[in-house]
Amino acid sequence: MKKLYPNAAAALQGVVADGQLLAVGGFGLCGIPEALIDALRDSGVKDLTVVSNNAGVDGFGLGKLLDTRQIKKMISSYVGENKEFERQYLAGELELEFTPQGTLAEKLRAGGAGIPAFFTKTGVGTMVAEGKELREFDGETYVMERSIVTDVSLIKAHRADKSGNLQFRLTARNFNPAAATAGKICIVEVEEVVEVGEIAPDDIHLPGIYVHRIVHNPTPEKRIEKRTITEKQGE
Repeated sequence: MKKLYPNAAAALQGVVADGQLLAVGGFGLCGIPEALIDALRDSGVKDLTVVSNNAGVDGFGLGKLLDTRQIKKMISSYVGENKEFERQYLAGELELEFTPQGTLAEKLRAGGAGIPAFFTKTGVGTMVAEGKELREFDGETYVMERSIVTDVSLIKAHRADKSGNLQFRLTARNFNPAAATAGKICIVEVEEVVEVGEIAPDDIHLPGIYVHRIVHNPTPEKRIEKRTITEKQGE
């Protein structure tokens, strides 16, 4: 089965559609599938529900899809760096399912493992638990969280062989493996493509059985958030 596609637009063709549930890998701007996000914007699909730790920043990453109003709902844990996100949410133009970060990661991991729901102490006694089943285990109260299985997953890896076996690079691994396994169809963007067998078995972080399509993007922009410090007066 040929998995390598000539470009991101070709990889999305026949897969993405209006109203889908998508998982997108990355943490902040680290490990995001830049070319796939651009191609998704250019495809014109709309009314998307996107599962991602955050929503990019203004004008980059998933922020591009907010600018074009292609996302109707975000399932995220951190959205504080995106002014357009804030504007749309406060204006009632964007739905938000706020989810604790560890719970979001487990929702994706469990979905990929075929586990429909799980219990966690995170969120008990807060608005996160409102309307959800509570159960006591060993004298402690837990809230039941439903797992997530998405129509499509868009992820980023450092290297792939032509069978789709993946190797991630350092912290850019983040949400990507969990997002990959949670998708019914997984499309991966990589910086390097090698022949089958060139990645040592012990160096494979995600088996190719989870990957359906591969896009080679050797020169991603790779923006990185920068910490800024306000200098005290007189210094």
